[in-house]
Amino acid sequence: MGTSNSYGGPGRNTPLVPSWLGGAPETIPSDENSDKENQPNKPDKTPISPVDTVHSPNSLPPLPSPDRYRQPRINFNRFAKSGSKSGGFLGRAISSYVSKSSGGPRTAAKKMGSSQHTTAGLVDFLNTVRTQGAEVALTSYNLGNLVGQSIEDIFLGLMDYICPAGGNVDEGIARNAFIETIADLAVEGVMDLNGLTEEQLRLIVEIYATHAIEARLCNDIGTKICIAPDNIALVERAQEQLHDFIRRGVADALNTMQSNFTNLTATDTAKFVDEIYIESFTMLQTLGEIESDAE
Repeated sequence: MGTSNSYGGPGRNTPLVPSWLGGAPETIPSDENSDKENQPNKPDKTPISPVDTVHSPNSLPPLPSPDRYRQPRINFNRFAKSGSKSGGFLGRAISSYVSKSSGGPRTAAKKMGSSQHTTAGLVDFLNTVRTQGAEVALTSYNLGNLVGQSIEDIFLGLMDYICPAGGNVDEGIARNAFIETIADLAVEGVMDLNGLTEEQLRLIVEIYATHAIEARLCNDIGTKICIAPDNIALVERAQEQLHDFIRRGVADALNTMQSNFTNLTATDTAKFVDEIYIESFTMLQTLGEIESDAE
């Protein structure tokens, strides 16, 4: 998994939703003795008017617990050290990550800001390919020089348009997930853009969302097993099982939604992608609870 060499995980005072993803800001009372290395680099905020700072009590997001990642990290580490033999630890890690650490599926989905944007861009591009052909789609992105090239080369050229390199973790997750998706295309039998079916479009979205969610989760609760691990084989098995678990959740979510990628406007696409991630995290929480109850 390309994103497993991560930044060290969010600190105990990191907001549920990073400030650069938009929405109402969240704060936690500062601690003079807190570890500053755990604080993410956030862009300067544009001053807002006093009117904008007034919220009703019901509109304010709940303050996250300073130790909200602790229990999911403990269970995830136990899962990895067990040689991936205890799916209950993985289930408990993921279900509590979604429900408690992230504040529920909707907030967990909101943390996927850059990945959602990339997914929407991918859906728009692939829908143009299906309805108007690869040449028209590529020309619209000023990538006419890639007409007739392999799907891997086309996606590599497309990458800088729909998930450009950025400086924060969220943008890095989106880009690395896209790179891993490119690597999976041939394995999944997606070779010809001009012959792209809706089923293959759905499959590409499923692959990308899986990689993005996996990377987000590993960066939040799985960093300790990925940094200088004692047993590489255990880590690889843990990552494979985690990937399969998330892939199952995303696939089930798309099936539940009875997803239809056709005839979507730009606004519809953004809302549709948002629902994909919300439903995926809902499904992962449910699957995690089932897995943890089975042991």
